[in-house]
Amino acid sequence: QVQLVESGGGLVQPGGSLRLSCAASGFSFSTYVMRWYRQAPGKGREFVAGITTGGGTTNYADSVKGRFTISRDNAKNTLYLQMTSLKSEDTAVYYCNTKFGSYPWGQGTQVTVSS
Repeated sequence: QVQLVESGGGLVQPGGSLRLSCAASGFSFSTYVMRWYRQAPGKGREFVAGITTGGGTTNYADSVKGRFTISRDNAKNTLYLQMTSLKSEDTAVYYCNTKFGSYPWGQGTQVTVSS
């Protein structure tokens, strides 16, 4: 069955960095445009970053542009999100999925930015 398993979250101070991973299984990962999303407390899920099938094109929400970098390793069926210069407003649960949210959402990984 399809599984999306996010990891790498944690508690970090403002200005710090984290690298998130998303292990995908049960579908043809390399043929899908993939995205990172996040949901902050009391808010809806929002787009964070996207990457094309081969990794050649990426796009970002304005709020993270220049600070976050999305990448993928199709040989490992894994999606990554390198986050730097973290801010308190980046605090959220982070999820991965396809561009259209095609598959069941995983449990996400909690990122908390706080001093």
